[in-house]
Amino acid sequence: MSILAQLKSKGASGFGYGSTAAEVTAGVDLRGRTMLVTGCNSGLGRETIRALSSRGARVIATGRSLERARAGCAGLTGDFVPLACELSEPASVRTCIEAVKRDAPPLDAVICNAGIMALPKLTQKFGYELQFLTNHIGHMMLVLGLLERLTAQGRVVVVASEAHRRAPASGIELDNLSGERGYTPWKAYGQSKLANILFTKELARRLGVGARTANTLHPGVIATNLNRSLPLVARVAMHVAAPLVLKTPAQGAATQCYLATSAAVAGATGAYYADCNPAEPAPIASDPELAARLWDVSEKIIAALP
Repeated sequence: MSILAQLKSKGASGFGYGSTAAEVTAGVDLRGRTMLVTGCNSGLGRETIRALSSRGARVIATGRSLERARAGCAGLTGDFVPLACELSEPASVRTCIEAVKRDAPPLDAVICNAGIMALPKLTQKFGYELQFLTNHIGHMMLVLGLLERLTAQGRVVVVASEAHRRAPASGIELDNLSGERGYTPWKAYGQSKLANILFTKELARRLGVGARTANTLHPGVIATNLNRSLPLVARVAMHVAAPLVLKTPAQGAATQCYLATSAAVAGATGAYYADCNPAEPAPIASDPELAARLWDVSEKIIAALP
């Protein structure tokens, strides 16, 4: 399929590759609803808070620091509550959780959007590889801490990636979460994104039958600040290719906005989406035993973090 045909194609939802966050939320009334979004200061996060606020939602917009969160909201129209939430710092995540519990109304959605990608060298924090700690552990800690604030129809939306297919053959290297026994940038990133999917599926199972849901997604390949860790030649190539093959941030934010707001997916849970339509992840991403093991290990990690 040509790029032009792909841009124009629509799935069963009526949306597709070229749909934007504004388009998928058109006609949706979010007045009286409160939604939390991580990584609000640029890229998909900023487009997400823009779309949600334009439909009337109160948006708790988090960034790595309060200054970054405020910068993400600057220039946008709407009801924003900027908060610091550095996902690789447990103390910051806990402070964010307590602030939401203390000051915010119940949450209609938690959108786990923030992330780091393909760090060129092994970087550790608290003894864990930083992408795994940030992309998976930090978000799991935040979501579990806020579950009691999720409304009866609340939704958890976790941004994963097709890069989960680059994870190790075993799926999650539970004996190498530090990265010390071997580190490859894309394999580690893929592992963190696979962890996002496995976490979401296990969360959906634990939420059980009811109106609260948890879904995950591939946003597409987008030229955003997420690419800041790539080598210079790769960043230049992506910049050149962007007008031809990459989604815009507004298009990249569409699927997470769709999952957080659309009545059409009110009953969907434990699913993986791409281009606002159901998609199939790698088979290992649907392994319930691996999901349960990862959950148990992650809970122990969270409990032991300072």
